[in-house]
Amino acid sequence: MTTYAVGDVQGCLEPLKCLLDQVHFDPATDRLWLVGDLVNRGPQSLETLRFLYAMRGSVISVLGNHDLHLLAVAHNAERLKKADTLREILEAPERDDLLDWLRRMPLVHHDAERDVTLVHAGIPPQWSIEKSLLRAAEVEEVLRDDDRLPLFLEGMYGNEPAKWDKKLHGIDRLRVITNYFTRMRFCTPDGKLDLKSKEGLGTAPEGYAPWFSYAERKAQGRKIIFGHWAALEGQCDIPGLYALDTGCVWGGSMTLLNVDTGERINCSCAAKPS
Repeated sequence: MTTYAVGDVQGCLEPLKCLLDQVHFDPATDRLWLVGDLVNRGPQSLETLRFLYAMRGSVISVLGNHDLHLLAVAHNAERLKKADTLREILEAPERDDLLDWLRRMPLVHHDAERDVTLVHAGIPPQWSIEKSLLRAAEVEEVLRDDDRLPLFLEGMYGNEPAKWDKKLHGIDRLRVITNYFTRMRFCTPDGKLDLKSKEGLGTAPEGYAPWFSYAERKAQGRKIIFGHWAALEGQCDIPGLYALDTGCVWGGSMTLLNVDTGERINCSCAAKPS
């Protein structure tokens, strides 16, 4: 059995199939990890969910910000944006099955045997892997609760609070946890977020740096697989960190990682979203 991890798919199904074909992926024996953002902006969001759902017993995915946006749009169609490619999912006959599967995905997945963590955006410097799993579980519990889910989906948008405080409660607490795991790029050493800057490493605002660059971060030395940051182009020179978003939906490539060997394979993605 081989375990592979793939960067942000965002509805680009054909490059995903290209990667799986190259490694002769067998759902009966192999496992596929995904860093989230399964849907949106790309041309085949519905087909991507259908493809992954059909082999869901072999798939582990964490939630990305676009996946959460889909859940919010399904709750309130007024949140649908012009650039979104989600309408086909909302109108699909199996919509409820697909969305229920999606909302039961974790924000953070940890493989204890390998000591490898899978997350969409990253692990904030002030949290260990163990603390991150506890914080993620708070949001995951709400996502799976029919009564509490609507309030969360309405309140999860926003950049404040910009920093974790254990005294936070309610939607503010859930929002900052969600932002760490699904939207973070630059932050301060104590975890204050800048969620406006989206470019590469040299574009950090004064006082901020990439979340993974702090030598004193609590998860230092742990293996982390993440996506979300296409401007990195898959480049992260810190041992044990694997950046897999190589901008497929923007005309770059999609990247597959053999989790055990570290070998990478790419498939090019020529089309950019309109």
